[in-house]
Amino acid sequence: MENANLEKKYFEARRLEFNNVYNQIKPEWQELADFFLPRTVRFLARNVNKAPVKNKKIKDSTTLKAVRDFSSGMMTGATNPATNWFRIKVRNYDSKNDYEAKKWCAIVEELIRNIFNTSNLYQKMPPMYKQLGVFGISVLALEKDEHSVLRCKLLPIGSYRISKNSKEQVDTICRSYMETAKNLYDEFGEENVSDAVKKAVKGKRYSELFEVVHFVEPNKNYIEGSKISKHKKYLSVYYEVNENNHKFLSVSGYSKFPYVVFEGEANGEDVYPSECCGMNALPDAKQLMAMVVDEGKMIKKIGSPQLKGPAELKNKKLVDAPATFTENNQNGEGLTPIYQVPPAAIQPLEALLENKRNSIRELFFNDLFAMILNTSERGRTATEVNELKEEKMVLLSPLLEQVHSALKILLDWIFNECVERDLVPEPPSSLQDKTLEIEFVSMLAQAQKAVKVSSMERFTTFTINLARAVDPSLLMKLNYAKIIDDYADFANISPEQIVSDSEFEKQKAILQEKQAKQENMQALAQGSEVIKNIGGVDSFGSELLARFGL
Repeated sequence: MENANLEKKYFEARRLEFNNVYNQIKPEWQELADFFLPRTVRFLARNVNKAPVKNKKIKDSTTLKAVRDFSSGMMTGATNPATNWFRIKVRNYDSKNDYEAKKWCAIVEELIRNIFNTSNLYQKMPPMYKQLGVFGISVLALEKDEHSVLRCKLLPIGSYRISKNSKEQVDTICRSYMETAKNLYDEFGEENVSDAVKKAVKGKRYSELFEVVHFVEPNKNYIEGSKISKHKKYLSVYYEVNENNHKFLSVSGYSKFPYVVFEGEANGEDVYPSECCGMNALPDAKQLMAMVVDEGKMIKKIGSPQLKGPAELKNKKLVDAPATFTENNQNGEGLTPIYQVPPAAIQPLEALLENKRNSIRELFFNDLFAMILNTSERGRTATEVNELKEEKMVLLSPLLEQVHSALKILLDWIFNECVERDLVPEPPSSLQDKTLEIEFVSMLAQAQKAVKVSSMERFTTFTINLARAVDPSLLMKLNYAKIIDDYADFANISPEQIVSDSEFEKQKAILQEKQAKQENMQALAQGSEVIKNIGGVDSFGSELLARFGL
């Protein structure tokens, strides 16, 4: 059955419906952009290739630096290109003793890392983190590339609308953007573009821009396993925003959702995030900017106060400071300030300003990312630093989990694309019908696990001290082999550095046998020494046996 909804008016009606929801949060996004990211939004599709509007609300660079440091910290801590920040494992399968399984997982990991390095993903991640920190949402468009497998586009805030399914997963995106006449003509063909585009191309106005809508939603005519585009899992349509043109530029489909949505906390059934770093820091940012203006006025009044003086000086050339003149000067003085602002009055305001700056930095987790540097300067011990890091990681954990959820979708998309292109080697027979899973082992992910490692260290230390003080047999309560395996897993120690359980038991048996032989030799040596001492140095043979009554 053909899709009954393949009409432009259907998608335009849905776009209007999405706009009604989006318009509820748009004012707050505009305010966030004014104070944190003034040049990275596009609330109107036609605002492309235009000089950014001069921002008059940012009076202090703290907000810009906080966003920059948040992006750098997340990039370095969660998706650092120089480190192995993810690991591929097989769910519910112990591959420590399976060399072929470990080798296959390592090959797939290296393949995906090479794709990330050759694509433009790592160039798009820092601005993506900026959007996520300020607006609580960021969207990457995933496109297939003939050479690098993956090509990413970061969508500007305000250029798209989203919708979620009953599982609160984004499954529909409506994106508006501007495209040149030449690109539309080359990509979609002369038979599909509007007459306006054709005229622009024929008139050699190749750079003339036209508004285009890309709509992706679940396909009502989906047929599992079908290779036909219109029967794939997600329906994709492109069309021009032109009332006189009712044709689609293209109608196709995707087997995988072509967007990855990084999003923060959403309240209940809300479509868009309701809480993020920028939203929480907005009140402090507003107060900071207002206080900076007040501080500037106070400093100006100190350096250039309002003056008063005799009226005869009115028409004479004076300093550039504003002045008030009187008919006579009773005290015989020249120009004097009407009122004076003492320099000491600025100090309380400076303290308030610094508090606001620190609050903004903390809300963007700048203090966590610079924890080691800041704490070492204050002379804190390593234990204090670790405790502070654990406390801060508890605050960052919800955001990090949301980032990991989106990264899993990205990694799944890459893996499926590699399978479709036959880039993934055949898995060993032991992994047939097994499910792969992603484990994140970045610096921030390891910092989360550090809480478990610290608890394990404190527990083992407590048990050992208690055994020494009370009863040594209490050490038998510890399963040392299991503790070592768990510690290595939490600390991201390579499995190759840990002996397998079977090899451990084998080596343990050899060691126990060797110790038993040594104990027997010591017992024999001690026995001969006893016999020698009883019989004397000259006793031997039958004489010695006779003394024992033998």
